[in-house]
Amino acid sequence: MEDKGNVASLKRGIIILLIGVYMSDGNIVHVVGTGTIGEPLIGLLCDFRKDLGIDEITFYKHTPALTDRPKIKGLLNRGAVLAASKDKMKEFRELGVEPTYDAEEAIKRASVVIDCTPKGTGLANKEKYYKKYAHLVKGFLAQGSEFGFGKMYALGINDEAITDKDQFIHIVSCNTHNIAVVIKTLAIEGKKNHLVDGRFVCIRRANDVSQTSSFVPSPQVGKHKDKDMGTHHARDVYHLFKTLGYELNVFSSALKVNTQYMHSIWFSLKLDKKITLEEVEQRFRDNPRVAVTYKDTANLIFSFGRDHGHYGRILNQTVVVLPTLHVRKDYEVVGFCFTPQDGNSILSSIAAAERFLYPKEYMEKIRCLGPLLLQEV
Repeated sequence: MEDKGNVASLKRGIIILLIGVYMSDGNIVHVVGTGTIGEPLIGLLCDFRKDLGIDEITFYKHTPALTDRPKIKGLLNRGAVLAASKDKMKEFRELGVEPTYDAEEAIKRASVVIDCTPKGTGLANKEKYYKKYAHLVKGFLAQGSEFGFGKMYALGINDEAITDKDQFIHIVSCNTHNIAVVIKTLAIEGKKNHLVDGRFVCIRRANDVSQTSSFVPSPQVGKHKDKDMGTHHARDVYHLFKTLGYELNVFSSALKVNTQYMHSIWFSLKLDKKITLEEVEQRFRDNPRVAVTYKDTANLIFSFGRDHGHYGRILNQTVVVLPTLHVRKDYEVVGFCFTPQDGNSILSSIAAAERFLYPKEYMEKIRCLGPLLLQEV
């Protein structure tokens, strides 16, 4: 009987070991940060985990704040697994949440790491951690503020520019997504670029409704730090399209306004071919990553996203305001659009992560998110 018991124990040990090996070799996505991009990204990954072919979603939370406890518990309830710094494990336990992995352990066991930390932190994490574990992890992503992190990417804009050699991917900012999809929809036909000149004014919200700092009391204009392209929005669009071999003539300005709802963009595209207003509208309607609207105020767009979007986010790359579209002298298209901040970056982040996991079928994998894209707002 004693031998049988030992054999049974040995079998159980082998099974546990095999499960551990399977999980370590499975498709694990690790998200660093739980802010305005990180939290809804983790939630979306959890809700579509099976369809996306992901075995486990882990996330790193830096600060064990009491006010963040409901958020952490919400993500844990969705099936995500918490990671924290070794020196903060005790503080998280005192909050009533249990970290499963320490910060570096979560990185080195992941298949893909998506960095959603505040400006500059992603670049620092790359030097301190990601390069260290590059031989273990298939790919690393960082968000819009981390210029220089890796090759720039936006879903549907430059997929063909990403190669197997690109281990570090820079998901461009929400406004860069918006400008890029407007250009791609109206000025790029096949391999031909019809854009002569693109001008953009990014009218930015002061901060997110989830944030309590950096609000402005009145409109605050921005500086043109880039001598050729103005603000970083046009600069980033330029470098995004440069991955495809285009060198666009673009310029952007920016200002903050005292609202927490949404960014909006005024655009002017001068083309080298004639275009009609009807053609402009139809092109926007035909692009599945573009939503159109007859609403002309940000609060109504924001409210619609809150009511109908996943985690309140609109995943489209832009919301074009149809009544503002205008064709001037046959060659210039002018209009306004709203930026679904966070949402467009989240969708591109998932697409890039799936590409690392399923290089040949990532577009098929993300089709499950199709119903979340809106045609009209």
